Amino acid sequence: MKPTLNLIVFVFTLFCFNTVSAQYGGYNNGYGYGNGYGGGYGRGGGMGMDRSMMAGPSQGTQSKPKETPPEEIAALIIEQMKPQVNLDELQAIAISNVLAESIREQGILLKNESSSQDQKIEQIKALKESTDKKISAFLNPDQIEKYKTFMDTFKDMKKSKSKKKKDKDSKEDSKEVKDATDTKISE
Repeated sequence: MKPTLNLIVFVFTLFCFNTVSAQYGGYNNGYGYGNGYGGGYGRGGGMGMDRSMMAGPSQGTQSKPKETPPEEIAALIIEQMKPQVNLDELQAIAISNVLAESIREQGILLKNESSSQDQKIEQIKALKESTDKKISAFLNPDQIEKYKTFMDTFKDMKKSKSKKKKDKDSKEDSKEVKDATDTKISE
């Protein structure tokens, strides 16, 4: 009877020690163990799990920007297009659906890793032509001309935004270089 009781106490003690060790970051990664391998308080490079590893999938998604749903992007485009092309409500809804579907398909094409860059460009051009045909089917001849003008200005707007962003980034880089050289000269 006594050896059985000793065995039970030993197993229970071992279990408790393992539980306490896991609560403080596992082995080599918690309070104490100042051996240079992730010891001491806080995170380290040891083998145990710390809280950041236990956070689950939500931790990894914080670094990625959230994708805007195609319906929202289509709504923004329609909001700008509506007054310039003189769309009525029915046309706006129909074109919004076509744009949302096109944006969704474009996202799928861009994420397709089996296609080369040239294939993706060709597929996106074909998708754009198809989308333009579908949208033109909802417009009268006068609106088609306005739509083409709108799309040309929309493309220019997108290009100028990306150009401004690149210019802004390069100006910030040159400013940092200038500031660094000014500090060195003044020293």
